[in-house]
Amino acid sequence: MEERVIGTVSRVNNYIKRLIDSKSVLNNIWVKGEISNYKRHSSGHIYLTLKDEGSILKAVMFRAAASGLDFEPSDGTMVIAHGRISVYEAGGAYQLYIEDMTLDGIGDLYREFEKLKAKLSEEGLFDEQYKKPIPKFPLRIGVATATTGAAVRDIINVITRRYPLAEIVVYPTLVQGNGAKESIVGAIEYFNATKSVDTLIIGRGGGSIEDLWAFNEECVARAIFNSEIPIISAVGHETDFTIADFVSDLRAPTPSAAAEISVPSADELKRLISIYTSRMNTASLSFIDRNKKTLARLMPKNPQDKINELSQKLDMRIQTLEQVYKLVINQKRREMSECSAKLDALSPLKTLTRGYSIPVNQEGTVLRETKDFTKNMDFTLKVKDGDVICMVK
Repeated sequence: MEERVIGTVSRVNNYIKRLIDSKSVLNNIWVKGEISNYKRHSSGHIYLTLKDEGSILKAVMFRAAASGLDFEPSDGTMVIAHGRISVYEAGGAYQLYIEDMTLDGIGDLYREFEKLKAKLSEEGLFDEQYKKPIPKFPLRIGVATATTGAAVRDIINVITRRYPLAEIVVYPTLVQGNGAKESIVGAIEYFNATKSVDTLIIGRGGGSIEDLWAFNEECVARAIFNSEIPIISAVGHETDFTIADFVSDLRAPTPSAAAEISVPSADELKRLISIYTSRMNTASLSFIDRNKKTLARLMPKNPQDKINELSQKLDMRIQTLEQVYKLVINQKRREMSECSAKLDALSPLKTLTRGYSIPVNQEGTVLRETKDFTKNMDFTLKVKDGDVICMVK
């Protein structure tokens, strides 16, 4: 019968560590790969993952070695790392302990990111002139993100706390892996078709460049640009940037920050209303007080005295108008009398009273010369007291 050997987890991990450490080929190894999940700890240690098309390898670079680097590593950077493979006993996982690291060009994903960024920038999709303003007092906020992540909880919590008047509409969206880009585009098109929200937040929590890649897709960028609804992007952490950040109307460093800038603070609004109300009351009281003093200066102590004074002024003005009226009438009468005398002197009738007469033809034209008369012609002779019908013989 085969004898069983029972050991603790620690002893097994320690055995595997000693087994790997004994392999000289693993104690001096060069590994080429693309950095992802990069993190520099406050202690100075660097934690990252090296990957290629088929596999990943966790790695760590302690502070002493990291301080000698002549470049700042980042996700997407292709490097050649030199070190040893060993086991981290507490975690039961093997990893690469990097002692030195050099650049080996830029990773494929990073190159693709920069290429698309340059293309869309040249087309003008990032231009400020196309950025739509975010509504100050939205009634409904749309959220396109995964319903199982921390991002959606953070957004809901912040909006509910800051501005409970706003309604939150969550559209369950894939934000990573196959189908993610189609899901994000579908969410944007849904909200635009239904016109059901005032502002739309799209995003997710942090991750590697691969995790965030759906937000670097061209179809997602164009859907954001074509949206009639203002869009706030909230992808990853503060240091993460995606194509969606550049094309959206406003970029927030985190989902919580997106929620905060999408709505006003109800407490702040109450505080401002209280301040403005107090200022308005103070201004109103000051206005009333100033006008009371002005009115007091203008009005006499006894209003009847003012009325009597104005009445006396009115009587004087009426009297003045009557005098002017009489002067004008008398003047016009004199002018009329003079004109009548002149007309009377020039009147033809005045001439007739002195024994003269005036011959006129049937049309009323005055006949002045003998040539104006013809034989047997009828004409009228105007005399002092009437007309005489005559005929030339």
